Amino acid sequence: MTPKWIALLLCLGAPMLLAEPVRFDNYRLYEVSITNQRQLDALQMLEQYPDGYIFWESPVQTNMKINLVVPPHKIAQFDELQTLLGIESRMKTANVQQLIDNESPYKSKRAFGWDAYYTLEEMYAWIYELVAQYPNILSVSTIGESYEGREMKAVKLSYKSGNPGIFIESNIHAREWITSATVTWILNQFLTSTEPDVRELAENYDWYILPVVNPDGLNYTKTTNRMWRKNRYPHSVLCYGVDMNRNFPGHWMEGGASSVPCSDTFAGPEVASEIETQHIMNYFVSVKDNIHAYLSFHSYGQYILFPYGHAGAEYSENYYDMMQMGEASAIAIYKRYNTAYEVGTTADVLYIASGSSPDWAHGTQGTPVAATFEFRDNGFYGFILPPDQILPNAMEVLDGLVAFVKEGKKIGYFTTAV
Repeated sequence: MTPKWIALLLCLGAPMLLAEPVRFDNYRLYEVSITNQRQLDALQMLEQYPDGYIFWESPVQTNMKINLVVPPHKIAQFDELQTLLGIESRMKTANVQQLIDNESPYKSKRAFGWDAYYTLEEMYAWIYELVAQYPNILSVSTIGESYEGREMKAVKLSYKSGNPGIFIESNIHAREWITSATVTWILNQFLTSTEPDVRELAENYDWYILPVVNPDGLNYTKTTNRMWRKNRYPHSVLCYGVDMNRNFPGHWMEGGASSVPCSDTFAGPEVASEIETQHIMNYFVSVKDNIHAYLSFHSYGQYILFPYGHAGAEYSENYYDMMQMGEASAIAIYKRYNTAYEVGTTADVLYIASGSSPDWAHGTQGTPVAATFEFRDNGFYGFILPPDQILPNAMEVLDGLVAFVKEGKKIGYFTTAV
């Protein structure tokens, strides 16, 4: 067997060929500290050929912490690796499957709400019900189809003509269920809330919302593998998917992205290779003359991140304005439930990551403000945030959006002309 085929077989640690749902019984979740280059090199090699390991963050630099899921048959190997390299870690849970089971309890048929996570079809059905109820305020359009033929929807909320626009993209990473749950709740609040600050935000801005931009990946997390991150295009014999948030033009493949198809941060064979990426770009370009801010919703970590994320990135010319807006947002978020968010550029406070959608919108399309909101939590649940945290998360994020836009308006953004 050639080395190439050995490498491909190792990629089966990402179990995309199995028909039955993947279980994570007795998989352990560790917080791992990377303190030197030797540790970083070893973990980067392990990420490229994981053989069952699952990286919740990519090891891209020293002096960072990552969350790593270790399968039962690799626990002894992981212990040996820690001893050999002097890696410090902390086990956060001994059974990832238990977190998943608690996240998705059986739910009987009932009205759409925010005490559970829903499928793509359930979300779309609810959105169409809203459009029927508010035909003069809401419209929905199909901006294209995914690789597997699922529709990608865009919702526009507009109370009157002449409003400045704000663009929200959600669920670009399949396993980040809290993002689409949050954006649907915010949409509902824009229609039903009587709070003056929410009414101001809803009625004086046009909102362009893409609730699920990775429909194939989301469906795969619902049916087969809860931990799936990428889309579902088969880029090699055994390795599926591209990290769409590494696939956008503008400093593509300039750090924090992988050229290996099996990697969770595979940036694609070329820039904007994915049909879903192309649909997002085409739709955004069609409306960008009215867009003042591009917001990308993610989990987890509790950050508000601004451009740029690529290696060697310099600050944007309006970095201090965006930081002022982000800090106001973080203060408002904290006031609700004492949830602490960190504010800064992706490269400064998170890690190196190139090819993201906000960096593309800001850096190549000239959108004045671009930000990534990384929701709850700090890593105990990570991507598997319990449904009883959907509402608290959504409430504090809406508080943050109110403050973000209000502060931006004070310093000259969000006027009627871009």
